[in-house]
Amino acid sequence: MNLLVTGGAGFIGSHLVERLLADGHRVTVVDDFNDFYSPERKDENLREVRSRIAVHRVGLHDRAALERIVGAGGFEAIVHLAARAGVRPSIQQPHLYVETNVVGTLNLLEAARLAKVPRFVFGSSSSVYGLCRTIPFREDVPLQETISPYAATKLAGEQLCSNYAHLHGLRCVCLRFFTVYGPRQRPDLAIHQFTERISAGRPIRQFGDGSTRRDYTYVDDIVSGIVGALGFEGPIFEVFNLGGSETTSLATLIGMIESLVGRAAVIEHLPEQPGDLPVTYADISKARAALGYAPQTPLKDGLAKFVDWFHDWQAARTLSPMEVSQ
Repeated sequence: MNLLVTGGAGFIGSHLVERLLADGHRVTVVDDFNDFYSPERKDENLREVRSRIAVHRVGLHDRAALERIVGAGGFEAIVHLAARAGVRPSIQQPHLYVETNVVGTLNLLEAARLAKVPRFVFGSSSSVYGLCRTIPFREDVPLQETISPYAATKLAGEQLCSNYAHLHGLRCVCLRFFTVYGPRQRPDLAIHQFTERISAGRPIRQFGDGSTRRDYTYVDDIVSGIVGALGFEGPIFEVFNLGGSETTSLATLIGMIESLVGRAAVIEHLPEQPGDLPVTYADISKARAALGYAPQTPLKDGLAKFVDWFHDWQAARTLSPMEVSQ
């Protein structure tokens, strides 16, 4: 297939690009390389594949550029992963999140409609479940209490996909990602921060009493779910959870990283943060049946892979200095 991946220089996106190339697809990337975290890291993410892909440094706000790229590309599908990410920053900059994640998604959907692209895969988030009381989370539960602007923008993106599917015949699959981790993970995320700080003997920040629980999902499993969505031939609009389908408390996660790093954490205890969910837990039975989704990497194995990658990456930075963290 001839595919466009937005956000292809990011954490999940760069892994997806590698997988798609390995599977024999043609890949074009749209990414604005913004400074949410180091643009140099995003360049590094694509270093091994840069000669095999086209890369457009374009933001989702640039409607004319998106229409030009999509119109000329002859794409058979778009995988839309580009977004302003993060619950806490969205509370501080809600307008930026709406402009990027809602208006930007609309711009891309409109470009797809004009170019008659037949398929659109949207990267959504477990954050849309908000204060959902049905656990594990199922795709068919009503969602009425998102608790961050980020979550609201992702739910709005799903609804725009639904509009374009039913009004314009654009096949849309929305994938709700559950706490993705693995090599090249964004530096602002907990597993990356904890590994870096514990390794260096620096304090980590623990929000709340450590009882909050997350469904951690290894990046290779997420990528396999996206690939499955590219072949989905069911209803013209559909939503799927992609998670590990098990939950781990924050306190347990910290203990696992301590064991892998071989060093005890110095913990700074802080209050719960507004916008954080108390638990995420994916019911993945729908994705199993329709996409053949079957996560292969339990948290203990995935964390070991991440910590090994982190130490190798950090050693390489020592030889060739580059920013290690924000």
